Amino acid sequence: MKDSVQERIGNSPMSSYQFRIIGICLAINILDGFDVLVVAFTAQSIAADWGLSPSSLGLLLSSGVFGMAAGSLVLAPYADRTGRRTMILAGLVIITVGMAVSAITQTVWQLVAARLFTGLGIGTLLASMNVLVAEYSSQKYRSLAISVFQSGFPIGATIGGGIVLILLSIYSWRSAFLFGALISALMIPIVYARLPESLDFLASKQPANALDKINKILVKIGQTPVERLPERPAMQQEISVGVARLLSDGRLRRTLLIWTSFFMVMFSFYFVVSWTPKLLAQAGLSAEQGISGSVILSLGGVIGSLMLGFIASRVKLKGLVGTYMVATAILMVLFGMLSSQLIPAFSIAIFLGFFLFGAIVGLYAITPTLYDTEMRATGMGWAIGIGRIGGIIAPYAAGLMLEDGFSNTLMFTIFAVPMFIAMLAQSSIKR
Repeated sequence: MKDSVQERIGNSPMSSYQFRIIGICLAINILDGFDVLVVAFTAQSIAADWGLSPSSLGLLLSSGVFGMAAGSLVLAPYADRTGRRTMILAGLVIITVGMAVSAITQTVWQLVAARLFTGLGIGTLLASMNVLVAEYSSQKYRSLAISVFQSGFPIGATIGGGIVLILLSIYSWRSAFLFGALISALMIPIVYARLPESLDFLASKQPANALDKINKILVKIGQTPVERLPERPAMQQEISVGVARLLSDGRLRRTLLIWTSFFMVMFSFYFVVSWTPKLLAQAGLSAEQGISGSVILSLGGVIGSLMLGFIASRVKLKGLVGTYMVATAILMVLFGMLSSQLIPAFSIAIFLGFFLFGAIVGLYAITPTLYDTEMRATGMGWAIGIGRIGGIIAPYAAGLMLEDGFSNTLMFTIFAVPMFIAMLAQSSIKR
């Protein structure tokens, strides 16, 4: 049953119900873009309010990414046991609580703890939403649907930056976190009422009333109901065994190379998105102009994420992603050199965002092709988790460099080097 249903969905026109599923996942990813970067947007105000050193600010910027890594590696795999929809709901509850607590913290360590907790929720969401978007998309539009979904993060960062600018002009930085908590809370009933469970999960795990749930979903999609559930598969291997398999049977080389690629790209990525507002202000621009520069960078990311999906259908993905990585490295150096000049910095920012976010989306597209079907979720989750370790280290390291007097030019040049390493690693991957 499972294979025939998936084949029917893949070969049939998209229904309004399927578009709604993708739209809900896109909305959550937009929310994630805001939640992840709200600290970067408010960093200047928080530092001024509490008198934070650059290293303390770097630790704060890293804390959310640490939580995201832990969520990806520890909590996200539970979606294979409890359901994708269940973990998405759990993640939204965690994010809502974390953002609300962030708004009332009184010390940097309290805010670090709240951001770490928020990151746990964000880290649980991505893998489950990727599965739902892919599963409920037709074969014809699957790549485009995933590209649109992935563009949600920079869209959230773009819109979020504008919202934070408005809030900071009226209220304190705490209002930005309160706004994030409110929007997250509003998404919970929408997901509960409108987002279905994964058909693959229902067919494989067969929870209570699985057949009835599957048929209700099929009717809404416009597909014929099924008469019975398939034979329940044998108990799946534990997650730890799956991780071990990523490093065995000839997979060791490509696994280590894709982990290296993710680590290096996210090392550069989280430096850029976390520190751009602060470093632009450090270079002589106003705090508002610093946030605006980050918004422009994210706008470029929206375009780059969407364009990669279209271009990849015409050229080889590996070469395209390598080009994005090299272009990102060059633009990072130029951005650091011209960060004190408003028009040149903003002009470079949109192209930097285009290639930087596009490189991330490209890695998301490459990774599933490296593993067999039964290993793709584990392979994807661990690649993201390893990458976010780089995202933890980079913001804190940048804070230490800034404290030691490193210039913007030198910092952006140092953090550009990992993009070249990522290009070499992903170019060396063989299936």
